[in-house]
Amino acid sequence: MAQQSDAPPGVSYVMPVLNEVDHIEAAVDSLIAQDYEGPFEVVLALGPSVDGTNDVIAAMAAIDPRIRRIPNELGSTPGGLNAAIRASTHPVVVRVDAHSVLPPDYTRIAVATLLATGADNVGGIMKAVGDTPFEKAVAHAYGSPEGLGGTQHHVGGKAGPADTAYLGVFRRDRLVEVGLFDEGIKRGQDWELNRRLRATGGTVWFTPELTVVYRPRSSLRKLIRQFVATGMWRGELARRFGTANSLRYFVPPAAVLGIVATLILGIVGLVAGVPLLALAFVVPALYLLVVIAASVRAASGGIVTGLWYLIVLPCIHFGWGIGFLLGFLKLTRNITERTGR
Repeated sequence: MAQQSDAPPGVSYVMPVLNEVDHIEAAVDSLIAQDYEGPFEVVLALGPSVDGTNDVIAAMAAIDPRIRRIPNELGSTPGGLNAAIRASTHPVVVRVDAHSVLPPDYTRIAVATLLATGADNVGGIMKAVGDTPFEKAVAHAYGSPEGLGGTQHHVGGKAGPADTAYLGVFRRDRLVEVGLFDEGIKRGQDWELNRRLRATGGTVWFTPELTVVYRPRSSLRKLIRQFVATGMWRGELARRFGTANSLRYFVPPAAVLGIVATLILGIVGLVAGVPLLALAFVVPALYLLVVIAASVRAASGGIVTGLWYLIVLPCIHFGWGIGFLLGFLKLTRNITERTGR
């Protein structure tokens, strides 16, 4: 990404879009409203939406020629990202999600960090924000230690090299060099791409200066589907790449196995009249207490939010954990169909 002058490099925002009528306008508007002084384009890879999403995008593109539409023939997230990257024209690629809203200074800070650090990819914090009590409960789980672990791209931390990054602002030449996103990986493709960037001598950089608003799933059904699919793919990636995976990815499946096993032992102990086995109920009871205590803290955002948390937190844990086991043990018939939408 050589600079020929002091002018800021051009930026291509790339976004795969499928059935996002409730979020797409806010997401695209946040790109148009960036305070970045360099040239830019918005490349949207459109899947076969059935909810009117593509009509909304057509109306926006008719007003602003910087919004470009291309077909996402594969219909998947990595397929759409790759199609958009190939159609892009600028040396900096900013990955955007239809559920995300970028603050006005996002691109300016990200590109400055990219140039200052020499990194291949720069990312920041995913700040989950919900509107309804259910969404607020999910958002709380995203940023809590008992939810998604309190990792730096959810709660913040010190700037520096990282294993992966949320969304990502990339040097286009490096994306092309490592082969873009793996289109066979439907979830977790960010982590896998960043693994290749690091393996070829590159740097993935985290900075807490970047914060992106993320809109959680709006229903329990969608949430469960999302986390089961995420867990399946994490299990698949853990099996494929072994030691490249952090130990924290193995905590949910281990917890699920432990809770289910001790629950079964406790039931056997009651039925067989073996008090020692019945003591196994202590483990699921402790888990229940943790969930209740966490829900009390979540209730600071409203009583209904706290009540939803009693359901949301176990659904995240068990959905992710069971999905991981299915993916790791290759117990799912066709994992490539699992996108979590």
